[in-house]
Amino acid sequence: DLSRHEERDSRTSHHTMASKTWSQIWVRPEVYPIWAAVGGALCITTFFVTRQISTSPGFRPFKEGRMEGVHEGKARVKEGTQWREHSIRKFMRTQKPQIFPGLNAAMTKAS
Repeated sequence: DLSRHEERDSRTSHHTMASKTWSQIWVRPEVYPIWAAVGGALCITTFFVTRQISTSPGFRPFKEGRMEGVHEGKARVKEGTQWREHSIRKFMRTQKPQIFPGLNAAMTKAS
C-alpha cells in the first residue's frame, strides 16, 4: 500500500515540474540576481567586442589592411593613442579609486 502512494506521488511531482512554463521557472524575484549578472556580463562583452572590432588599430578585417604590415608612422601612433585613451578611461582618471566613497567618508569621520 505504501509503494502505491510513493509511485503516485512521484508521478504527480514529475507532472507538476514538467507543466511549469519557462517564465514560471526563470521570472521570479529569487532569480533576478542571476539575470542581473548575466545581463551585465553580456553588456560588458558586447561593448568590448564591438570596440575591438570597430576601432582597434590592430584589427584589420580585410586582406588589403592585413597586407600593409606593421606601420609605425605618426598617423598610426596617433591612431593607437586615441584608441587607448578612450572616454571611459579619461572619465575614470577623474574619479577617486573607491567603491563606496560615501560609506568610506562616513566610517572615517571622527566621533
